[in-house]
Order: sequence, then C-alpha cells, then structure tokens
Amino acid sequence: MKRWSLSAALLVVCCAAPLRSDSTPPSPVKVPFDLLITKHMVVSIKVNGKGPFKVIFDTGAPVTLLSNKIGKKAGLTGKGGAMSGFSLFGPVAQTEVKKLEIGPLQADYVPVIVMDHPTVEVLADALQEPIEGIIGFPFFARYRMTLDYQAKELTFVPSDFKPVDIIQSMMVAIMSRDKPAARVLAPAGLWGIVVDKEKGDEEAGVTIKEVLPDSAAALAGLQAGDRLLTLDDRWTDSLADCYTAASYAKPGTEIIVKIKRNADEKELTVKPNDGL
Repeated sequence: MKRWSLSAALLVVCCAAPLRSDSTPPSPVKVPFDLLITKHMVVSIKVNGKGPFKVIFDTGAPVTLLSNKIGKKAGLTGKGGAMSGFSLFGPVAQTEVKKLEIGPLQADYVPVIVMDHPTVEVLADALQEPIEGIIGFPFFARYRMTLDYQAKELTFVPSDFKPVDIIQSMMVAIMSRDKPAARVLAPAGLWGIVVDKEKGDEEAGVTIKEVLPDSAAALAGLQAGDRLLTLDDRWTDSLADCYTAASYAKPGTEIIVKIKRNADEKELTVKPNDGL
C-alpha cells in the first residue's frame, strides 16, 4: 500500500477547471485565512465595495450565503436590490453580487443567497466572532486552489471555468423529475430460502432456517443450518442487511454467496429466479 506524505500540511483542491488556451499562465493570488477552533476557515471579503466582512470559506458548500447585514450594506436587497421572500429562517433573497473581493482577488457577478442562516448565527454567537456568511462553489469553482493549513494561506489561480447557478440547476432538476416509481419491499428475485437471526446473536451472518425444494438456493447447494455471511460481496449480518443485499441482485444473474457450514467457509453461486 502506498503512503502519501503531505509536507507542510499542504492540500491541493482541484475544481475541474480546464487549462487556459493562451501560452502565458495566469498569476497565482495568495489570500490569508484564519482557522477557528472549530477548524472552519474564515476570510475577509468585500461585497460591491462594502466591507470588510468575515465569512466562512467552505469548499463543501454548494452556494454562497451572505447575511442580511451584508445584503443591506451592499445594496443586494431593499430599494434597488433583489426582492426578498421568506423561508423557515426568515427573509431570504437570491441575487447576484457585481463584485466580490477576497483580498486582491476579485470575481464578478457571483450568484448569492441573502439570509441569516441559524447555523452561522449560532456559530458566531458561540465563538463571539462576527461571521456574516459562507463562501461556496459559485466563487471558488472559478479557480484552481491550494490550501496551505500550516501557513494559513489560500492560493488561487484563475481559470476559464464558469460555474453554473447551483440553485437554478437544482430547481430545474426537481421540477423536471418524473413521479418516483413505487417501491416494492421485496427482493426482485426468488431465492427459495428462509433466514433468521435470534436476539442476542452477535455472530457474523444470518442462519438459513429452510431451503425450499427445487429453488435457486437448493440448486446452488445451500442447506438449512448454513450461516449466510455475504451475498454478492455485501455483508448479511442482520435480516435487514440480508434483504437489502438481495434487493440489489438481478434475477437470472449468477450471484456469489459466502456461507459457513460447520467450521468451514465456502462460496456458492446462486442464480435467483424471476419474481417478487
């Protein structure tokens, strides 16, 4: 097994950005960040020239979220800004920041959501930090980034990648989905076995209590008393695990099952029949 060493606590985050076509590579831009005791990264930003404001930089966030305080000061809501709606957490507006700056780095026309998110507010109150939002995918996906946790420094290299509006894409996907098919709580194939596991039984697998005559299980050589350990490489340590594993097996397909018979473990091939 290979062991990877990250000297100087250096982590490279790739944002699926295509390489630039020109011969002159873009210049990297370095931005400092603070690390909270919760290990969240915090950076200072300016929104439409207003600020600075402290926000969490979150590479896992699908959206950029700014507080109502920033929304008002930067003209994102109210007169001349986006109209606000309401959510379970209060006023909310989806709009676009004309100019979003993190240190010397500037991004134009960044989609944002303006609202006071309770999780951010609780974190700010607990840490006594003026945290005003989260910087997410719509901003950082425009760059190739390097995160140096030891130096507490972000390095950005601009790219030609233009991230889509995640909120709009999600709404389109949700609205265009067909009605979900009804779920049938039964295996798609007929196996011909009855399994059980008694309360307090902590041994791996489930016990095969019965094998039906002329069934797929009988033809494969399974016997009552066998301990079923895995089904198609999925553990069967409980009845729920066993039914879940069986639900993934397609009828007419050869499935490898691992059993324990007496003290010996062996593998058998079962070909479940069509049926519910």
